[in-house]
Amino acid sequence: MQGVLQGPPAVQRRAMAKSITLLESTLPAHRVQADELLTGLLPHSGKSFRLGISGVPGVGKSTFIEALGLYLIAQGHRVAVLAIDPSSTVSGGSILGDKTRMEHLSVHEKAYIRPSPSSGTLGGVAEKTREAMLVCEAAGYDVVIVETVGVGQSETAVANMTDMFVLMQLPNAGDDLQAIKKGVMELADLVVINKADIDTSAATRAEAQITSALRLLGLHGNPDNAHHNEELWHPQVVQISALLNQGVDTFWQRVTQFKNLQQANQKFAHRRQQQAQAWMWERIDAGLKQNFRAQASVQTLLPELSQKVISGQVPASTAARQLLAAYQATGFPTH
Repeated sequence: MQGVLQGPPAVQRRAMAKSITLLESTLPAHRVQADELLTGLLPHSGKSFRLGISGVPGVGKSTFIEALGLYLIAQGHRVAVLAIDPSSTVSGGSILGDKTRMEHLSVHEKAYIRPSPSSGTLGGVAEKTREAMLVCEAAGYDVVIVETVGVGQSETAVANMTDMFVLMQLPNAGDDLQAIKKGVMELADLVVINKADIDTSAATRAEAQITSALRLLGLHGNPDNAHHNEELWHPQVVQISALLNQGVDTFWQRVTQFKNLQQANQKFAHRRQQQAQAWMWERIDAGLKQNFRAQASVQTLLPELSQKVISGQVPASTAARQLLAAYQATGFPTH
């Protein structure tokens, strides 16, 4: 643990890598060590700004994160980049597996890049990423970027573990707002239109259309975005060109505005408290499900009842109640 908290950069990075590998292990003995490690690191964590970034493949996330990371390091920050890749649970691949996409940032001593854990459910991958985030914070990284590819529920997972959620779009996104999932747009604190240099008029059109869409979302049922209240943050749209390094400073100014406003109106701390409690319950749910599946009586009944549900002989709710009754009858395992 001391290696994570202090030490020369090379020693610290090695200690961080070892700690995160321990956290990603599924062996019960390792889990006990991992919990001790997390408890020890917790008082030293929480001091960073957690930034979530999502966007469809090809939107230029890696280029943008590298440009942003190098800009922040020049401003005196230390930057960690973590990834949540839901496709990795299927293919075993990882969006940050190829660090060459951030060739300058990945070798910088004030940056730390960690690919997505490549096994388990999205919930499991998200949990391991959250724990890795605490390690990075304890090691003194004051900006932690969590990247995801816009697939499935991964955006929700990232929005639920970060202080600010950024959605990246291409200049032609404004032409087809239907293509932008409504639920994702509602999560966004800031929308970034990348590659604005390719077609400036399309980028400007997209900015206007997405701005009006965000305004509508704010007016319809999202009290956090109430437009008449100047003390609250209203989601905004910025144009950048990560490749040409244009607009990165403007982007960070908006992020700083957001952070200052959220801290002034107490929403920053409130969001973190809600997230911490939600993580706890999420892990309780996952642990109970795991425990349930491991129960001998459940394992005996499950294949037969599953088959009956599939063939339409037994309603799903009835099968669930029978399995839960079998689980409760044998008592809760103590191990």
